[in-house]
Amino acid sequence: MPDYHDDLRLAHVLADAADAATMARFKALDLKVETKPDMTPVSEADKAAEELIRGQLQRARPRDAILGEEYGVEGTGPRRWVIDPIDGTKNYVRGVPVWATLISLMEAAEGGYQPVVGVVSAPALGRRWWAAKGHGAYTGRSLTSASRLHVSRVSRLSDASFAYSSLSGWEEQGRLNGFLDLTREVWRTRAYGDFWPYMMVAEGSVDLCAEPELSLWDMAATAIVVTEAGGKFTGLDGRPGPHSGNAAASNGLLHDELLGYLNERD
Repeated sequence: MPDYHDDLRLAHVLADAADAATMARFKALDLKVETKPDMTPVSEADKAAEELIRGQLQRARPRDAILGEEYGVEGTGPRRWVIDPIDGTKNYVRGVPVWATLISLMEAAEGGYQPVVGVVSAPALGRRWWAAKGHGAYTGRSLTSASRLHVSRVSRLSDASFAYSSLSGWEEQGRLNGFLDLTREVWRTRAYGDFWPYMMVAEGSVDLCAEPELSLWDMAATAIVVTEAGGKFTGLDGRPGPHSGNAAASNGLLHDELLGYLNERD
């Protein structure tokens, strides 16, 4: 089995560079923010961080392809780096510290590209999580100062903590009633949003999370961290991995019940 250590080390170097760039502009009074065609915001920091990561990848891994939220796909081949320069841009531009840079390496496999390395770096929270295929998931300040992640062993919905982002997407997809039924069954619900619930599933502080509409760059890094921590990451259709346009993540023990509720139609 490949160890992916060099790729993981590079992903940390990329995250370090992105953290420095994004933190330098976090809460800046003159931060420039535009609205993209899909009506979501993009800041100058999003663009600068992705440009920085792309530049370093082009020097360090010139044969690898790159897919990023702000500048699309570049290159072809069996290895593809997937980047979300700032996951949680709305938080970033409002000064809320819950945002992160997501960096993943995906390799061609049966059923499409699959993540083999993932780094999730949230510098305003002082947190970082990472994983490599077959080698577990970790959190800490560096590769040499880290603790291994494990999902929870909660096996009953009535004891489970469920995290989500918002209500509107579930309503738009006709899944709101099932979503609300789930919230009534679990012990606790919180709308942490974006990357953070997946990381909390990986470290065992949350048992379930889901989002109704996502892009590949939102999920590639979080998916491998969750699965390498012993959890399960699928689409709402149950397909493993980050390819369904939405996500459901759990400790594995509650996954079928999670999907059952979220696939109820209004």
